Amino acid sequence: MAEALLEVRGLHAYYGKSHVLSGVDLRVGSGEIVSLLGRNGVGRSTTVKTIMGMVDGHGSVLYRGQEILGRKPFEIAHLGIGYVPESRDIFPTLTVEQNLTLGLKGRSAKSRWSTEEVYGLFPRLQERRNIQAGVLSGGEQQMLTLSRTLMGDPDLIMIDEPTEGLAPKLVELVGDFLQQLKTRGVSVLLVEQKLAIALQISERVYVMGHGHIVFEGTPQELKRNAAVRREWLEV
Repeated sequence: MAEALLEVRGLHAYYGKSHVLSGVDLRVGSGEIVSLLGRNGVGRSTTVKTIMGMVDGHGSVLYRGQEILGRKPFEIAHLGIGYVPESRDIFPTLTVEQNLTLGLKGRSAKSRWSTEEVYGLFPRLQERRNIQAGVLSGGEQQMLTLSRTLMGDPDLIMIDEPTEGLAPKLVELVGDFLQQLKTRGVSVLLVEQKLAIALQISERVYVMGHGHIVFEGTPQELKRNAAVRREWLEV
């Protein structure tokens, strides 16, 4: 098993009096793609927001063995964690290239990503580099959000529902993008509802139900476990 980059232990979180996360345990190894699966409303997005410092939680979140729970989101980002929200938070009045530049956290010789490399992953963005981001299609905005996060050169990227609302061809493009991240040594924690893509690209999967993890294993083990799929995943 890959050395742990991220370890979440006994993570709890609340929205008001509502107990949303009740003891979440998960880990992501170096260079690993891990998917967090489950129906809407079970706490998957809250998990990544709590890891990122956007929701208060208690328990333990270790990144490279260092406790980060309770830190501010910008501090966590500077440690090397990227976060792509489901809401695709682009700056609509800025151009594609200006949006990408905002992702920079100071370049260094070891930075894995340049604007040109990102355009290599998504040539469509290069074609539209001088266009205001607000006029891009939903799929193009998703490409831009993913690419802007990469510009910060994260070692771990948490991506919330990147294929939501995308056409099948774009879903395939996102899958290829995630595989590219792995080849460049970037670990991925993917929140996803499309079972097919998650099982195709992940080394391990977690299934969430009612604020805690109900299954952990390989994609092959989940495929063989019809009871878990029926109770926690199928609509």
